Amino acid sequence: MEYIGYHFNVEPKELGTEILIAELGEKAFESFEETATGVSAYVQKVLWTEDILEDIFILQSDQFTITYRKEEIEQVNWNEEWEKNFDPIDVDGVCYVRAPFHAKTDAQYDIVIEPKMSFGTGHHETTFMMIRQILSNDMQGKEVLDMGCGTAILAILASMRGAKHVDAIDIDNWCYLNSIENAERNNCTNVDVFEGDASIITKESKYDVILANINRNILLNDMDKYVASLHKGGAIYFSGFYTEDIPAIKNCAEKIGLVFESNFEKNNWVSLKFVKA
Repeated sequence: MEYIGYHFNVEPKELGTEILIAELGEKAFESFEETATGVSAYVQKVLWTEDILEDIFILQSDQFTITYRKEEIEQVNWNEEWEKNFDPIDVDGVCYVRAPFHAKTDAQYDIVIEPKMSFGTGHHETTFMMIRQILSNDMQGKEVLDMGCGTAILAILASMRGAKHVDAIDIDNWCYLNSIENAERNNCTNVDVFEGDASIITKESKYDVILANINRNILLNDMDKYVASLHKGGAIYFSGFYTEDIPAIKNCAEKIGLVFESNFEKNNWVSLKFVKA
């Protein structure tokens, strides 16, 4: 999947960057990386339009000085990046995420992930918090959906935690193929992987637990589809957004019958737990 990257220089940086991220988050931008001079924002090339920045208010504000450059980003070879930069991840001494070339550990949950060209290694705050959600909550005997599964790391951990069955879905073909390989690598025979978006969740699909680590706009757009497939009393875990997005997520969730229960925060990223009333 190809991306368009915008690299913004913002003055004054702290306040300007916060406002800019909030405004870009209303568009199709799905990931952000704060830099020494501002922020880099990324949007899928297929969702990009020439006028995507046209109504970003802060860019017209005389209270801030903002310049930027745009670039097309080709698919990254995550195999190479993984081997060059990856260190194992230890989540609370309970779950250990490593590459095939790292030594096996005696952690309760020792997960082997090779991402190839997909996302979700446990290094990002959102994946880390979702791992912690799974470790902190009961998965035993549950029917689970991992929506936007990336490498299937969350599906794999849910399976290891005793889930009865896990469906893992991702729209990206690399993620789909890589998730199949990673599930097999970790001997998770009860994980089924599907390629597509929320539209492939059928009326017959019913889950006790839903994991959705996806960007804010997709969550808001597809949340009703997730909730329709969730059993009453079932739990749904969201991540992929910032603390300032909490009101929008909560407002949408409460309108469709979800009750907020708890949250984790890490470096301004958030994971929220809701239960279906």
